[in-house]
Amino acid sequence: MPMLILVRHGRSTANTAGILAGWTPGVALDERGTAQAASLPGRLAGVPLAAAVTSPLQRCRETLAPLLAARPELPLHPDDRIGECHYGDWSGRKLAELADEPLMNIVQQHPSAAAFPGGESMRAMHARAVEAVRDWNASIEREHGADAAYLMCSHGDIIKALVADALGLHLDLFQRISVEPCSVTAIRYTPTRPFLVRLGDTGDFAGLAPREENTGDRGGDAAVGGDAGAP
Repeated sequence: MPMLILVRHGRSTANTAGILAGWTPGVALDERGTAQAASLPGRLAGVPLAAAVTSPLQRCRETLAPLLAARPELPLHPDDRIGECHYGDWSGRKLAELADEPLMNIVQQHPSAAAFPGGESMRAMHARAVEAVRDWNASIEREHGADAAYLMCSHGDIIKALVADALGLHLDLFQRISVEPCSVTAIRYTPTRPFLVRLGDTGDFAGLAPREENTGDRGGDAAVGGDAGAP
C-alpha cells in the first residue's frame, strides 16, 4: 500500500496572532510560513509523488504553491475531509481567551467527547480524515501501484488524529502528539498495519529551544489547531 506524506501548512497569520482560525476565510501564510513553503520542494526533492491532496483552505494551498510550481506535472486534488476542524463559535477567537472555557479541559483530556458549539465534534473530524486517507490509499494504489507515495497538506489537529490512528492510539491520546508548521510526517501503509516513518520533521531543531512566549498553550496543554512552531 502507498506511502502517505503529510505536510502541515506553513506558519499562518492566525498562528502568530494566537487565534483559532478554523475555516475562517482569508487566513494566509505569514513571512516565515512563506519561507517554509519555499523550502518544501527542496526538502521533498528525492521523493517521487504520484499526487497531492490538499485541504481547500488558503494556507494549505499557499504552502503547496512552490511545490506545484516545481512539479507542474503533479496533480492536485482538494478534499474537504482533510480540512481543518469546524470549530464553530470558537473560530476566530484568541486561544488565550478560550483557555478559560470549561470545554477546553474536555478538548485537552477527553477529546473524543468534545464537540465545538456551532461546529463539529473532534470524533467526527477524526472519522472523516481517516476515511479520506483510506479512500486515497486505495485510489493511489489502484492507479500508481503499491509502492507509490502521495502527499496531503492539512492542519495540525487533522495530522495528529491521523498519526494516532496509524499508531493504534485512542483519540483521547492524540493531544500528546505535536506537529510544527510545514513539518513532514510520513506513514507507510501495509495490508496489516501502518508504520510511522517520520513525525513532525522540520529539518532543524529550532523548535526544541525554550520559548520566550507562548500563543495560547497552557503549560502541559496542547495548542488546539496546532502551535506556531519555532520563532
